[in-house]
Order: sequence, then structure tokens, then C-alpha cells
Amino acid sequence: MPRPRLIALFIPLLLLLGCSFTEGPAPQEPDFEASIRWTSYGIPHIRSRTWGGAGYGLAYTIAEDAICVLAEDFATVRGERALYFGATARNIDSDAFHKGLLSGERITGYYDHEYAQTRELIDGYVAGYNRYIADHKENLPASCAGKPWIKSIDVDDTARLAIGVGIRYGLGRFTTGITSAEPGAATTAMLAEDPASVPGSNALGFGRTLTRNGKGILLGNPHYPWHGGSRFHLAHMTIPGELDLMGVGLITTPRIAIGFTRHVAWTHTVSTALRFTLFRLDLAPDDPMSYRLGNEYRPIRPVPVDINARSVDGKIETIKRTIYLTHLGPVLVTEDTPWSQDHAYVIRDVNYENNRGGDQYHDIGAATNVMEIRNALARHQGVSFVNTIAADASGNALYADMSAIPYVTAGQIKRCDTGLSRIGSWRVVVLDGSDPSCDWQEDPDAAAPGLMPPDQQPSLITDTYVSNSNDSHWLSNPALRLEGYSPIIGNEKEPRSLRTRAGLTFVEEVLDRGERITPEMVQELLFNHRHFGAELLLDDILTICRHEASTLDIAAACGILGEWDRKQDIESVGAQVYNELWNEIGGAVQAHLAIPFDVNDPVHTPRGLTVESPATRELVMQGLASALARLAAANVSPLSPWGEVQFAARNGEKIGIPGGNGGAGMYSVIGARLNKETSGYNPIITGNSYIQVVTWDDNGNPVANAILTYSQSPEPDSPHYADQTKRYSKSEWIRLPFTDAEIAADTIRSLELSSD
Repeated sequence: MPRPRLIALFIPLLLLLGCSFTEGPAPQEPDFEASIRWTSYGIPHIRSRTWGGAGYGLAYTIAEDAICVLAEDFATVRGERALYFGATARNIDSDAFHKGLLSGERITGYYDHEYAQTRELIDGYVAGYNRYIADHKENLPASCAGKPWIKSIDVDDTARLAIGVGIRYGLGRFTTGITSAEPGAATTAMLAEDPASVPGSNALGFGRTLTRNGKGILLGNPHYPWHGGSRFHLAHMTIPGELDLMGVGLITTPRIAIGFTRHVAWTHTVSTALRFTLFRLDLAPDDPMSYRLGNEYRPIRPVPVDINARSVDGKIETIKRTIYLTHLGPVLVTEDTPWSQDHAYVIRDVNYENNRGGDQYHDIGAATNVMEIRNALARHQGVSFVNTIAADASGNALYADMSAIPYVTAGQIKRCDTGLSRIGSWRVVVLDGSDPSCDWQEDPDAAAPGLMPPDQQPSLITDTYVSNSNDSHWLSNPALRLEGYSPIIGNEKEPRSLRTRAGLTFVEEVLDRGERITPEMVQELLFNHRHFGAELLLDDILTICRHEASTLDIAAACGILGEWDRKQDIESVGAQVYNELWNEIGGAVQAHLAIPFDVNDPVHTPRGLTVESPATRELVMQGLASALARLAAANVSPLSPWGEVQFAARNGEKIGIPGGNGGAGMYSVIGARLNKETSGYNPIITGNSYIQVVTWDDNGNPVANAILTYSQSPEPDSPHYADQTKRYSKSEWIRLPFTDAEIAADTIRSLELSSD
């Protein structure tokens, strides 16, 4: 049976407005101790006898590398952006959103059901963060030195941040639609999501029947932002006899979420499963503040929010906003979901109700094989919005989307559907909220009310291989298809993305040669930077060029593409021409494919262009002409090597960055827009971030080659601002020191940290 929960399906107004408590004597602060050794590239190895000490050391090391970014995120979830970062409309919306939803018992009760070790870790983390500020308040990085928002935190701040990260792809996508909703509002502007900023990932797990050493091998390749609080931070945490874990967590999370131990390695990819649903409510006649639920009417509850905003002249004024709540969640107004006389739309987010993440990752870190990881996922269902892919030292591999997913069945969607399936570019499920039977179902085997039970969530353990590149569960292994799950998790028997097909094809090529997989092969699979989309389509494009080159002045583009190596490493010449061609024609290519999708051959279909079609030829020729014009307008030569065109700027130095557009068919993903101001694809927005290839040696020790593409610190005055980025530019890896002997041999400096 699941553990009891105190958190209801949604929080009453009283709790959102806060509660009063009788103050007693202040509890005595516990003592925290940690030993920290830093190895090359600024990687901290934190050792403590206690969970509190481990959290103390982790927070201290994260703050050393990223205090400015982390402190800003704490200010954000406290609702202080308009006070410290300008009273812009976006900051005011953000403050109203966070102050309205992240308060009351939703925060103070967040850790009520955490393991004792998890709570100790958080207590230590808070103390370690505050210790860093106390130690360095006169010596902070230039980007935040002397700023008033660099201040101490408490446990409630960590709860706010944990929930804020969890709802990023649910409630957080609709901040303006929630904070600007008013009765009778027909529309609210929404911020469009930049395709170059959408997070994704690749992952491959190989089992013993395919690997040369008979052990598991894992590729973890999350595609996450290069800037802000969603950057990763690399660390190693050890509590003798309890924990020995290395990997990364987001700057904004107090734990390692992707990594490896002596037994297992795991990674995550953003899942297709919806973490929220919308509900359309029938309003009472002539009363937009009341809605029907079954045979009764309930009030929509206004929650007033006061925001402190600093004007340009430095004065602080109070701005008032209102969030409107129902038993399901806040009212949401967009162009597609108006608050009319008849209906209002509300959103319920499964991760707003999720306080299981700390315990979830505690048990993942303690697992000794992939079966125990799957059991941990089923026990807590605390992973917020990602798949889990893992491999172990015994040679098994796991794929699972066993996470926080609303319990909405296919039959329920069909019966309760309101006819709205998209808001802007986002897929949504909108149910009839006035029919109580259309709400999320409850199951005793689920970790919390409203969660889909784990036996209805897809998973696979195999000794061959598993994969995911942000498509659904269906084709994790083409020979072991996962089918029959609720469409709220993702689609089945439909075309896969070019990036998914790229990964599966690259693996298939190795297996077809009869070779056993090695870590080096897996590293090369990613770092060859092949352009799978071009491999599928470029020959047909060149055929069209030969027939039509005289039609438009695109002969130069055709010649460059003909010589291009169909890669996007820093030496490749011509990638920018294909990149801009795809930006012009990618959205229309589907209608011009020669071989359609075949459900029995989903890895190799669809493919090819209808080269004899006049419409296809015109599409390609116009696209090539536009590609050259766009490059010229940005002052980018079509003949420059890719590393001169796509780059990261570090203290005045241009560092060429390999990789490219995943939507176009690149497996090695970097997201950046062509920028006239910098004459290239810069700045880098998202893409390859922390990359790890992990296996185990004959002594049972993990062997991990990895790279943190943007380096350990976002601060220009840090010695670890660009060191790994330069290695990544050359498609190089670093060996992560894990054993005590490896750490000792590479220790650059050390610190004994104590709170007493």
C-alpha cells in the first residue's frame, strides 16, 4: 500500500493564504561536517559521515560555482523578481504566479513525508548555502557582487524551488494565462516557446548480450539549457556505507539526479507523457464566479496577491493581482480557453502535488541493479517529467516512464473529451470538469491519489538494449515494442522523429556488422556528429539541384552541399547551408516524401523526396535561395567551417561548438538561432549538456567518460568557466575520478568544512 499523504488534490484557499503558528523556542542548529576535494575541471568530491553533512558540502560547492544563478532562482520562487530585477510585465506575472501558488501548507508541509535522510540532506543543504554566503559576502562573483537578493534561505525556500522546477512544463507554461485571468476575459497573451530552447535528451542502455565486456553500458545525453538555473552541476557525494554517487543535478536541485554508482548508471529524457490536464467547467447561469460540479455549484475562489515592485526611480510600489482557484486548480485564460459566460478552463498539474522527489532519488541512488531502480520508480512515482534509462554492472538495461502521470485512461479521454487538443503549439487533454467522473482516477497501488498506477506505465528490462530520444515509449527497442498504454503517456504506431530514428539507425549499423558494443563505440556514435536527416534527404536534394540549378541562382548552394561531409563537427563546411534550408522547408517536407510511414518498418520510414514532382522541386529551389539570403543577411559565409559559424563566447574567445538541430535529424544536438548581431549561431541556447558514457571494470568500479559541455561555472571570473567547453569543442571526453585512489591522484585542492 502507498504511504499516506497529507496533501489534498488541491489546496484550500486558507492554506494558500498562509497559516499562523505559535512560536516556541528556536531549535538548536545541528552540526554539519564535510570533507571536500576538488579534482580537475572543478569537480567536487564531498565526503561526510551524515546525510546532513553531505547536503552541507553539496550546497557549498554549488554556491561556489553558481551562487548568482541559484540566488536569482530563489528570488524568483519567493516572488521577488519585480522587486530586484525590474517591474516588467513578465516579472510581475512571475511574482503573482509564485506568491499565489507557492505558499501556505503547500510549502510548510512539503517535507512531512520525506525519509529522515532526505530531510537531513535538505537541512544540511540550507546550512551549507547560508555558510557560503556568510563566508563570501565580500567576495562574490562580479555578476552579483553587492546585490540585495543574495541572502540566506530556509527550508521553505527549498520547497518552493522544488515545486517550481517540477511544474515548469505544466502550470509554469501558462504563467500569464493564470495570473491575468479575469471573469469575461476572452484572451490572454501567451509567450511562445522558442523551438531552440525546448529541452530534450538522448539515452541508450546496452545489456550483456551486446557488450564486449558483458556488463551494461549507458549513454546519458540530456539536452538542457546552457544558461540559467537549468544548467547541470557535476559532483560526487559519499557517505561511507550508505552512498557513493557521482553525476549531476540541476543548479536548482539539492541532489544528484543523473549519474552512476558502483552498481548502476542512469539518465533521464524528457517524456511525452502529459503532466497536467485542463478541465472545462460549466458556469452557473449569469454567474461567472460559480461552476457546476455534478448536481451542485461551487464558487471560484479569488486569491489576492500583493507584489512589491521597484520602479525606475527606485520607489517600491504594491501591485495587486488575483489568482482564481477551483478544487481542480487555477483558472487559465488563453486564446483557446476564454473565460466566457458559459465556461471557464482550469489546469491541474500532477507535480504541484508531488513531494516525493527527494525520497525517489534517495532510493535510486541506493539501488544495486536496474530492477531496484524500477521498483523505486514504482514505489514513489516521484520523477517529475522524464523517462528513466539505466544500465547495471550485471549487464541489464532499463527503460521506464514510471513517473508522475495523471491517471486518465483512453476510454476516459474519449468519453470526457471537449474537442480541444492543442493550446498554441502544445498538445493538451481537456476534460469535462463539471462531470466528477472525468477527474483523475484513484488507485490504491499508486503512490498518491490521482496518479496512474505503475502497472499501467510502460517499462522494459532487457539484456539487449533500450533507447529514448524524446519520442514516446513505443519504440524504445524496435524488437520489443511497448503498446497498449493510455494516450496521455504518448502515441504509438506513429512516425518517430528524425532524431529517434538516427539513434536507432546508428545502433542498428553496429549490430548489423556483428560487433560487440564498447564504450568507445558509444562515444563515437554521438561525437561523430553525423547528420542523419541529411543522410536521408540530401541525395534527392542534389538530384533536384542537377535538374533545376539554372532556375534560380542557387548553383553555389548546390555545389557546397555536394561537397559537405554531412556532419556538424567544427571542421564541417556547408552545414549552415543545409541548416537554413531545413529552417525554410522542414515544416513542409512531410507532404513531399516519396516513401510513406510503414508501421512495420518505423525506423526506416518515411524517407526520400518526390524528386519528379514540380512542387517538390520548387520547394527545394526556393528553400536554397532563401538559405543563401538568410546567411548573407547574417554576414555568415556559406563556406566557413561549422566551428566558426556556431560558437560559444567565453571572455572574448570564440569556441567552436559541434552539433546541430535535432529536429532536422542531428543526434548530437545543439540549439541556437542564426544571429545577425554575432554573425553566427550564437549564443548557444540548449542542447548537449552533461554527457556520460558509463560501464564497469572487472573490479566492479565504474568507468565513466563524460563532459559538461558548458563547463562547471556560468561565471566569467571562474577558472571553470570554459575549460570543459574547450574539450567539448574538440569532441573530447574526461575520465571522471571515482575511487579514492583516482581522486587522490587528481586532487587540486581540498577543504574541511564544519558548521560548529
